[in-house]
Amino acid sequence: MSTDTRTPALWVAYGTGGVAGSIRHTDEGYLVTMAGADAPLGTFPSMEVAKAALHGRMRPGSDWPRFVEH
Repeated sequence: MSTDTRTPALWVAYGTGGVAGSIRHTDEGYLVTMAGADAPLGTFPSMEVAKAALHGRMRPGSDWPRFVEH
């Protein structure tokens, strides 16, 4: 008998100033949380949309962050 236990994946976004935020894959989609935020930014339908949303909330002119899976 096999049970299907899935651990949600987590990606941390690193900008030039350090950690910018994170993206967690859940059953509902990709949950984006900015570093230091009290609440998540929102849940997005795909990783690409989540990455763009996170980058869009960074300081204007910021380079695209580096995403590292943990």
